[in-house]
Amino acid sequence: MKRALPFIIILVVLVSASAVAWSLKESATNDPPTPTPTVAPSNSASPAAPTRSVPPGAEPPNAIGPATAPVTLEEFGDFQCPPCGLLHPVLKKMEQEFGDRVRVIFREYPLVPTHKHALHAARAAEAAGLQGKFFQMHDMIFENQKAWDKAFDARLIFEDYAQKIGLDMEKYRKDVTSQAVEQRIFLDGKRAHALGVQGTPTVFINGREIPFQSLEPGKLRALISNELAAAGY
Repeated sequence: MKRALPFIIILVVLVSASAVAWSLKESATNDPPTPTPTVAPSNSASPAAPTRSVPPGAEPPNAIGPATAPVTLEEFGDFQCPPCGLLHPVLKKMEQEFGDRVRVIFREYPLVPTHKHALHAARAAEAAGLQGKFFQMHDMIFENQKAWDKAFDARLIFEDYAQKIGLDMEKYRKDVTSQAVEQRIFLDGKRAHALGVQGTPTVFINGREIPFQSLEPGKLRALISNELAAAGY
């Protein structure tokens, strides 16, 4: 009997374990199913979830090239951003090489307070734009970036640029702090945020963001050429 006792104990344990396992299985079977999302079929009468719309930015945009161009480059830039300054001649080169097959749009995205003069530069360019000379001011600001970058008050320098490009100075001084200029900068920023722009320069080609490393002349030229070929040009 003493020799059989261990076997009896083991048998009892096995029977108990089997009973517990069966009980758990039954319990799981009777539990309510885990809820899963319901996917509406394509012919469902239920309204689809609204898609996020991207604001258009300031209208009309500051652009060079026809709206009908098969390739659009949209840059979100900061006038005090050194990489934006380096990109400036690259985009000018693309404009010259591809002509009216490419449209280049500049969107204001001043990174403040990181760049203390960026907002003043944006205002100066937009005020010039209200007199039809946005890109003249845009080019002068970028091409002289190192001259005003460390200035105590760059606004005086921008006024000098405004005179050099032949602006009506009375109108310029009113416009540079106007609601119209502030609204254009705000709308470009709103579009940038909706598109997920994180820094400058950020450039989109026909609505798709270009990786930063592809903004050097050779790679950017190839991207534009591919877009033109896809459009039959």
